[in-house]
Amino acid sequence: MLGAIIGDVYGSIYEFDNIKEKELVKLTKFSTPTDDSIMTIAISKALLSCYKDIKEKKEGYEKTLFDKCVEIMVAYGNTYPHKGYGGNFKKWLRNPNRKPYGSYGNGSAMRVSPVGWVCDSLEDTLQIAQITAETTHNHPEGIKGAQAVAAGIYLLRTGKDKDYVKQYITDTFDYDLDRKLDEIRKDYVFHVSCQRSVPEAIIAFLEGNSFEDVIRNAISIGGDSDTIACIAGSLAEVVYSIPDDMRNGVLTNITNQHELKPRDFEFYNKVVLKKKDRKLDEVPFVFEYEELDIKNMLDHVTAMIGGL
Repeated sequence: MLGAIIGDVYGSIYEFDNIKEKELVKLTKFSTPTDDSIMTIAISKALLSCYKDIKEKKEGYEKTLFDKCVEIMVAYGNTYPHKGYGGNFKKWLRNPNRKPYGSYGNGSAMRVSPVGWVCDSLEDTLQIAQITAETTHNHPEGIKGAQAVAAGIYLLRTGKDKDYVKQYITDTFDYDLDRKLDEIRKDYVFHVSCQRSVPEAIIAFLEGNSFEDVIRNAISIGGDSDTIACIAGSLAEVVYSIPDDMRNGVLTNITNQHELKPRDFEFYNKVVLKKKDRKLDEVPFVFEYEELDIKNMLDHVTAMIGGL
């Protein structure tokens, strides 16, 4: 989850100003969380809220989770309204009778990383990933993109290596992962569909040899840089340590920009860290400043919607 947010922040300044040289990728004071981070956090909050129900498979937990995802995505989306959401998603946020709109965009995959950490089986991971996708992206390709990323995270954190994950995703989701980044970069342009961005993000991860290298790989592809780096980063953090300079740089930006709040990383600190490989030597992601709690946020959004 943290890897996804770091990838998003690093990629944010390159989404509409693509760079194809990985060595030139850098963090600046303008690098900021986008919709990728906001919705990743929203899904993590929904999972944390339904954590016990998911673990115990309480009757009706699927609908409970679906509804909670919608509730919190709307809360965060309307609290952070200028974060680069797609047109259909914006309409969905504003519509009190919101329904899934058949999208196969990569929004389902960019926000799914917390799912890869929450489940105890691959079957459950695929099911929960589908639920989080179907709130908006109920097209088969939208579901597939989310499941591929979540499954990759689950398999990596439970001991499978890159080759195994590559083969599983290829066989299960029919993604072509045999291409090389040098080939992709030449002609790659902006694509928002899962089928034209999720495989590329996975390849960026597969070719990387460190967390930083994966992020540089992903951004250097071009196209939807923040989302590709978000997805690649979510996979990379499972097997690679996040460098202190990248972690602290993003933390500094978030703090200075007052974009996110300490409680937004509750899922990471409470769930993800407990399941991470201790050899990665990860510590809680903490910082301090005044925060708006989720209850106040929901009350705020309810008032906003009522005034529309």
